[in-house]
Amino acid sequence: MTEQVGTITARAAMGQGILAVALIGAMGAGLWGAGQSVNSSGERKPVTCSNGEPEKGESAQISGAQLCAALHRPDLADLLGTPGEAVKNANGGGSTSKPFGSDKEIHTPTATIEFETYTVHLRVSDGPLTVATLARLLGDGTPPQTVLGRPATFYSDRTLSISFRLDGSDASSGSGVPTRTLVVARDTKDGGGAYELHLWRSDGAVPDDAVVLRVAEQVLPTVPGWAAAG
Repeated sequence: MTEQVGTITARAAMGQGILAVALIGAMGAGLWGAGQSVNSSGERKPVTCSNGEPEKGESAQISGAQLCAALHRPDLADLLGTPGEAVKNANGGGSTSKPFGSDKEIHTPTATIEFETYTVHLRVSDGPLTVATLARLLGDGTPPQTVLGRPATFYSDRTLSISFRLDGSDASSGSGVPTRTLVVARDTKDGGGAYELHLWRSDGAVPDDAVVLRVAEQVLPTVPGWAAAG
């Protein structure tokens, strides 16, 4: 039996320069631990956020669980333009790292919501790298924008498709589907750090910028710490 896993490589790792960050997106049962479950009567239960163990170094300002709760809103499918689609998987998590030459640990919370058509990934990053710098490094010619009163930029990437057997053998990887990312500064002065919203479609179509922007405008103001960082 071969299990298929999709990963997106986000080229912008805020606070640590431009690094590749793997965001695991499960396509097999049990990998998220939050798929649609079925009760004794055969009815599907609503998917809730799976948060796992408490995250080491978790920021007092926001956690992966809080980020998932903000993203997992009842109207998310409507915002994506796919009304009626049910959430397949929902997950909140994060990672902790130390920038080169620093003893300070930086926690980066993340959340992922998967539908049949779209997968939405939200990441809150901290550190000195600004949106203006990121736009110069990764920008695809899209003019700089202001989103919700803060500097913002779009960039494109692709997922990385990985397949492997459950015993770990016969692993292989290849190029996956296109992704579209909107990066919005943590504050109005673009002092470093960002909210990163990634969207990709299971059919391989490129997500429309208007869809990404619509989701961002509704979700980001509900993230804990948004107002304080403004």
